[in-house]
Amino acid sequence: MDNLNSLTLPSSRTLRQGLLLVPVAVFALLLSGCNKAEKDPDPEVSVEVASVKQATIQHTVAAEAVLFPLEQAAITPKISAPVKSYTVKRGSRVHKGQLLAVLENRDLAAAAQDNGGAFEQAQASYQTTTAASLPEELQKSKGDMEAAQKMLDAGEKLYKSRQDLFEQGALPRKDLDQALVSVTQARNQFELAKRHYDALVAFGNRQGQRAAEGQLKSAKGKYEGAEAMLSYSQIHSPIDGFVTDRPLYPGEMAAVGTPLLTVMDISQVIARAHIPQSEAAMLSVGSKATMTVPGMDEPVEGRITVVSPALDPNSTTVEVWVQAKNPTQLLKPGTSVQLSMLTKAIPNALAIPAAAVQPGADGATVVMLLGEDNRAHQVTVRTGVRQGDDIQILEGLKVGDKVILSGAYGLPDKTKVKVEVPKAKDSGAGEAKDKDSVVGSTTPHGNLRSRS
Repeated sequence: MDNLNSLTLPSSRTLRQGLLLVPVAVFALLLSGCNKAEKDPDPEVSVEVASVKQATIQHTVAAEAVLFPLEQAAITPKISAPVKSYTVKRGSRVHKGQLLAVLENRDLAAAAQDNGGAFEQAQASYQTTTAASLPEELQKSKGDMEAAQKMLDAGEKLYKSRQDLFEQGALPRKDLDQALVSVTQARNQFELAKRHYDALVAFGNRQGQRAAEGQLKSAKGKYEGAEAMLSYSQIHSPIDGFVTDRPLYPGEMAAVGTPLLTVMDISQVIARAHIPQSEAAMLSVGSKATMTVPGMDEPVEGRITVVSPALDPNSTTVEVWVQAKNPTQLLKPGTSVQLSMLTKAIPNALAIPAAAVQPGADGATVVMLLGEDNRAHQVTVRTGVRQGDDIQILEGLKVGDKVILSGAYGLPDKTKVKVEVPKAKDSGAGEAKDKDSVVGSTTPHGNLRSRS
């Protein structure tokens, strides 16, 4: 008890001062921790970069298209008859004018033979009419004219002799006048006979020849019509190509207007696409184009052959044709392909991977540029033509600048970064390509090569 009584308790003032010092100590500890944290090194963000290179960029228009043959003929017969035989099969290669099929034609052959005989008979009749002598009426008219001529000659001689006698005073005037009347009558009779004869010759020969010519033409027309009907029973190919369809079998009825065979010329193919009017305005006939065909590793080169001058009223688009050679017949009509049509080429353009371009504030376009201080700096750029995975830079960058690819999205400005080398991809044949190499290089054809 004495010991306990001897302990001295702190006063209330001292206790209050001690309690006030506790927050101060805590604040000092917190401030010391903050200063320590500020002295820690800045965190680094791992990124991949690519260099700005110069290359030739091609502005292209892409579109979906469907392949069509260069030429196509759905051959329909002009007569209805059973199929007698075929000379080709589906897939056969044919040439223009080649016989493909024969229809039953015995009745047509008989009709052609009958009309051929009638034509020959009309020819013989025509030759007989044109080469024969004058008809009986013409002969009689000719005889009358000749008789009138003789009477006229006799009367003129009689009149002349009487005129001589009258002048000598050996013949009265009355006999001379009578001779003159006889001569006048004979002359009138001769002229009448001659006009009759000339009319018969002119009219009779012309009408007879016209009748013979009409009969000959009629017989010839019937014969040629029968020959044409017979020829319709033989089906020939109008183009070079391949037989792609042969729906009927021998013995089945071929009907007028129903295709009997289909022949396609696929030595070249035409890809038909419908594209917006704004893009079609940049295309021109003769420009280069490529087709990406399913199942083929390499694109097929072609050229634009048609840019329609009018819009499709249903889709308000422009139809464009791209024609390409098809020597191996690997391009099949009906296949859907992807077209890439060249509009213009821009040499010595600055190009970077499109993955480096990001939308910025107020609709601007930005990239994250790797600075010499190993920090990412946001730079506003103006872009141009895009080709594949690469895009043209018009303003904001220069050759040799390094732009950040992966890791750039959402990266704050002036963030410290660390450049990583991409891991090699096992291609089975050699080294991998890193993303900081040869961006925007050109192929042997001068086209910008897409990054792998």
